Amino acid sequence: MSEYEQVRGGKLVLKGEKNKSKKRKHKSRHVNSAPKVDGDCLAHGNWWKVTKIEEITGPVAIEFGKHTYVKALDSGLFTLGAPHDEGEGPSPEEVLTAVLIDDRKVAFKSGYGKYLRVEKNGVVTGRSDAIGAMEQWEPVFENGKMALQSYSDCFMSVDDEDDAVVARSRKASSDQMLHIRSQTVKDVNPLKDVPAEEQGALAQVEINYVKKFQKFQDKRLRICSEDKSELKKAKEEGTFHETLLDRRSKMKADRYCK
Repeated sequence: MSEYEQVRGGKLVLKGEKNKSKKRKHKSRHVNSAPKVDGDCLAHGNWWKVTKIEEITGPVAIEFGKHTYVKALDSGLFTLGAPHDEGEGPSPEEVLTAVLIDDRKVAFKSGYGKYLRVEKNGVVTGRSDAIGAMEQWEPVFENGKMALQSYSDCFMSVDDEDDAVVARSRKASSDQMLHIRSQTVKDVNPLKDVPAEEQGALAQVEINYVKKFQKFQDKRLRICSEDKSELKKAKEEGTFHETLLDRRSKMKADRYCK
């Protein structure tokens, strides 16, 4: 039969008829095969634009406009650095260290080892040795745009007249819009903090725990046949592991069951 399969033709086509069955080319196979390229990241020397506060940590640069970054001066003041060429990242004096304080606030430390704050006259300085209330900044994201709000509720911007970085406006207009760029490698695994046993659907999670804690020697799985909807409810209520243990105890399949 294998030899027959090799020589067998397709559908019989009579003389004068056209074979309408043509092989379709599946273009979709190659659509997603190519890796996605972040053109904006490449244009900024592999410094990518953060979109949420959790990403603001480690070496960062604050960008106003295009390819111009906040630059630290040895006087403790800040200014806007010279524009960079396409594909070039920020200079060393334009790199800050971001410290994530909580889910709303961050702090920034300059290359001189001092934290950024706002003085009474609204000028941003980097002269603090520690993080206090005045050294905390709140990133505000809205409609793909971003601004940095200081403890005084004023937003960071650049004063063209004084050539200094300030925080004087309580409204975030176009002058207060900025980007924070990072070179820290993104963690693409959303399950990195989830135990291996709890990765997958609820039914699979239950099987994983049965395999982990089974006490019998025949290695045959004994899964509770009761409705699994209680697992979903238990997960929402925070009693997931207790419910799993109860279900295993009914099957006498857990070495911790009495």
